[in-house]
Amino acid sequence: MSQPFDLQGSFHVYDTTLRDGAQQEGLNLSVADKLTIARQLDGLGVGYIEGGWPGANPKDTEFFRRASQELDLRHARLAAFGATRRAGVAAADDPQVAALRESGASVVTLVAKSHDRHVELALRTTLAENLAMVRDTVTHLREHGQTVFLDAEHFFDGYRANRDYALEVLRTAAEAGAEVVALCDTNGGMLPLWVSDVVRDVIDSTQARVGIHCHNDTGCAVANTLAAVDAGATHVQGTINGYGERTGNADLVSVVANLELKLDKQVLPAGLLGDATRIAHAVAEVTNFPPASRQPYVGTSAFAHKAGLHASAIKVDPFLYQHMDPVGVGNDMRLLVSDMAGRASIQLKGRELGFDLTDSVEDRELVARVTERVKAMEQGGYTFEAADASFELLLVEEVEGVRPSYFDVESWRVITETLTHARPGEEAVSEATVKLTAEGVRFVVTAEGNGPVNALDAALRTAISQAFPEVAKFELIDYKVRILDQGHGTDAITRVLIETSDGESSWVTVGVGHNVIEASWGALIDGLTFGLRKHHR
Repeated sequence: MSQPFDLQGSFHVYDTTLRDGAQQEGLNLSVADKLTIARQLDGLGVGYIEGGWPGANPKDTEFFRRASQELDLRHARLAAFGATRRAGVAAADDPQVAALRESGASVVTLVAKSHDRHVELALRTTLAENLAMVRDTVTHLREHGQTVFLDAEHFFDGYRANRDYALEVLRTAAEAGAEVVALCDTNGGMLPLWVSDVVRDVIDSTQARVGIHCHNDTGCAVANTLAAVDAGATHVQGTINGYGERTGNADLVSVVANLELKLDKQVLPAGLLGDATRIAHAVAEVTNFPPASRQPYVGTSAFAHKAGLHASAIKVDPFLYQHMDPVGVGNDMRLLVSDMAGRASIQLKGRELGFDLTDSVEDRELVARVTERVKAMEQGGYTFEAADASFELLLVEEVEGVRPSYFDVESWRVITETLTHARPGEEAVSEATVKLTAEGVRFVVTAEGNGPVNALDAALRTAISQAFPEVAKFELIDYKVRILDQGHGTDAITRVLIETSDGESSWVTVGVGHNVIEASWGALIDGLTFGLRKHHR
């Protein structure tokens, strides 16, 4: 691999999750959330973390105040974001510029208009005054010891409308002391070849150091960023998990993974890219936006294989159907067991779960039996590709001849009651009763919940935890329902997927039934059984 770039010198990896990414619809970050995410981004090794807009947003002002006391960044520098001074006001007298100056951030990223129509219609000033605003603000902040980057907003649209003026904005910023002029595809409408042409022209015409900031409205944000780097850009902006308004920003993990693993440019400190999957998922937990399963490099399905043909090839050589070793980004290969599965899929999945199913006659018969059972169950509505825990229980039953069992259920029932004259907003109450035997003791437990499944889960765990105290740590963390017979109504077959956690890891189980309660019960039983097996191996 090539020598690493200096991430605060010869090449910049600049994250804007806390500002631009936070503009995503439905994404709301507290100051504590932003501090947590900043620590994760620093762990990835990015060179710059844009913290927000102090002075314009009280939350961002508070973030910078707390960051100076609470963040101990090892790799990144904090950047404050803001605009050039207002028209007709000196930078030294503009309160928003003062907020940037006093933010405590050593780097300021200024957004400036580079599209002539935006200057005249949005700023309502002249083209000459806009240039003066850029020059004055950059000069003022540089005189106070801050590094300045310029985000040229709507640059590509402005370049097409009035190339000479767009370039003059960049020249003005660079001559005033801006270290980088970042070309922003603010509307996200560019394509890679167009980006390359414009970046080359900008570098040739201005001799400025060029950065790139892409939105994903054409689905090309990552490709456009790479095209800009190929054309000479040495500063890339993006967000973790591609967060951002509309369709999002360039996914910074995909950008740096492509630069390091495909183009042999080490743009992060050595070894840190291997934490990308963990960090992407950790940030997703804070934002409460689950990472897309099909997200490149770090998604749970990024290296998942379902078809039997793929599995047969992977058994010979994993790289026949994978573009890289997933360990490079901290991910892992997954074999999905489904009605498309062949013998190789079952063997590989068995190996993944700790069963060495070799090619002996007995093993071939067992694998064939498991394959046929999986296909028959999926015909009935089950799915195992997203329910590894249920599949492991099935496989244990076939290998060992008996299904793991830690308790015997005698009966269960659940009722939901609501008062005829309940007040508006008054919730119905569900009550479940479970009778079971565990460790030779019969337990009868009744519990209430805010729904029938919640009540069943509470009653079942309360009963079992009296024999197995570790069950008290188990928690249902996700619940999905799907109606399988689309032509039917309330009598349709129902599939339920339940994710359970013990605080250290989580597992998914599946249940199928003619009603949602029956299906949920099956998934709950599998979830607790798997968890107990995990703790009693």
